[in-house]
Amino acid sequence: MQKLLVVCPIVTFSLLGFGALQQGISSRTSGPGLWVEREAYVMGTSLRIVAFAADKRAGIDAVERALAAVDSVDDQLSTWRDDTELSRLNRAAEDSAVVVSPALFAWLSEVAGWVSETDGAFDPAVGPLIDAWDLRGRGSFPAPSVLARARAQSGWPRFALDRAGGTVVRSAPGWIDSGAFGKGAALRAATEALIRSGVRHALLDFGGQVVTLGGPSNDEPWRVGVAHPTDRDSAVLHLRLTGLSAATTAQSERYREIGGERVGHVLDPRTGRPVPPWGAVTVIAADPMVADILSTALYVMGPDAGLPWVESQGSIGALFLVNRGGTVEIRASALAQALIERSTVVVEGP
Repeated sequence: MQKLLVVCPIVTFSLLGFGALQQGISSRTSGPGLWVEREAYVMGTSLRIVAFAADKRAGIDAVERALAAVDSVDDQLSTWRDDTELSRLNRAAEDSAVVVSPALFAWLSEVAGWVSETDGAFDPAVGPLIDAWDLRGRGSFPAPSVLARARAQSGWPRFALDRAGGTVVRSAPGWIDSGAFGKGAALRAATEALIRSGVRHALLDFGGQVVTLGGPSNDEPWRVGVAHPTDRDSAVLHLRLTGLSAATTAQSERYREIGGERVGHVLDPRTGRPVPPWGAVTVIAADPMVADILSTALYVMGPDAGLPWVESQGSIGALFLVNRGGTVEIRASALAQALIERSTVVVEGP
């Protein structure tokens, strides 16, 4: 294992905003054509897309198809609205077989696989725990009996998937939260829409998760900054990405203040409690939904358990930023280390 040390106070960890990325493409092209940029507010956050196309009309059409794909995923997976397919499943009568669309069944089947693969560190069937901690409200500390009941109602085993019938059965009054995989699913759909439209060079920045296609030119990768913990506009290192997605999970920006104590939004499904704010993790994977899912799972695992788990996967990279009493220690998996710009100073460690 290798360690990168950056001395600075701990506040947050995230990918740099889109503005810093755009500076690298303004004077470069990938042959005849032009860059088209579009920004939209979807799924509660900002999505910016820059795509290289043969002409303006082709670029606009491609980006609009990508945004339409995101809207379609939101219409199926959002749990902030009552009219989506997942929300209807979450309200279905217990022990009744609910026929769902092939798309939703495929997403839930994939989710089930990662619940098993991560030994429950990732488990989106935590709706009762979200309610118990009032994480969609002002926040509250649940009484032990309330927390115990919420834990009994939570967990993926409360949902049974029947592939033959394309149905899902909910056996407890719990519900599935798509917050740890919905954005990744939307980015996957948007990327696929761009590729079907003939786009081979693009960058998508969706509220801190990035997807890259090709590069800003034919022979260079995208240069994606990893932000200084106290300054989102200042990078502590850069990743060089081509055809990869990078997703970050941290507790420092999304939290509830309860009785003077900060409570993070990431819950450990295994304990029913918020994960302590140890730092942050960025996951790098070819599939944006996988990157989204595993950034949550690895944050729950923490760096000591998470880094060996990542190394066992082979095709997934991760950077862990760990709070060490005012020092940011960045632990990099082998794959992530290979993507870090060479100018970064590396300190060898056990």
